[in-house]
Amino acid sequence: MLDLIPDVPGPELDLASYSDAFDEAYKQIVFWKLERRQTFREPGMPSWEAFAAGDWDRALELNERERDTVRAKVAEDESLGVESRRLRVVEHPVTPYLQWEMQYFRLLAEAGEDLRVIDASSVRHLEADRLLPEVVILGDRALFEVLYDAEGTAYGARRIDDPQVIAEAGREVADLYVATEPLLDYFVREIAPLPAPVP
Repeated sequence: MLDLIPDVPGPELDLASYSDAFDEAYKQIVFWKLERRQTFREPGMPSWEAFAAGDWDRALELNERERDTVRAKVAEDESLGVESRRLRVVEHPVTPYLQWEMQYFRLLAEAGEDLRVIDASSVRHLEADRLLPEVVILGDRALFEVLYDAEGTAYGARRIDDPQVIAEAGREVADLYVATEPLLDYFVREIAPLPAPVP
C-alpha cells in the first residue's frame, strides 16, 4: 500500500491547511512518520541555513540550541497521549543533508522519541516503480503524503481518510519497523565519525 499512496485520491492541502489538519488529529494516537528522500531543503531553519551556507560548526551550534525546545516538544507529545514512531530510510554513503538531519534527530532520540533507522535495501521490495512517499499516519484518523517541490522544499500534503488505506499503510510501516535499529546506535557508528559535510 505504501507504494500506491501517490495514486490514492485525496485533497491537496497547502502547508497552513496541512498544519491545521495535523494539529486537529494529533492527540491520543500512535504517530508514524516514514521519511524516504535523502535530500530536502529547510529554508527558514537557522541550523539548515548555516549548513547550506557551508558553516558546519555554526550549524551544529544552532542545532544544540534547540535541545530544550526538543525536550519540551517530546514532553508535550507525551502529555497529549501521542506515541511517536519515526522511521528514517538511509542510503550509503549518506548525503550531506542526511548527515545534518541526523544531528537534530539525535536530539529527538536523546529526549525520548522513538526514532529508528532502516537501510534502503530493506524497502526496495516496495519500490518497483518509484521511491516510497514521505508519509505521516495519525492513528486511524488520517494519512498525509507530504509533498515537496523538485528541490525538496515542502509545499503541502495530500490528506487520505480512507480507513482501509490508513490501516494497510500503518501495517506496512509497522512491518518495516521490525527491520530498524535505534537512531542513537546508528548515529554513533555511522554519523559521528564523518568529517564535516560539503553541501
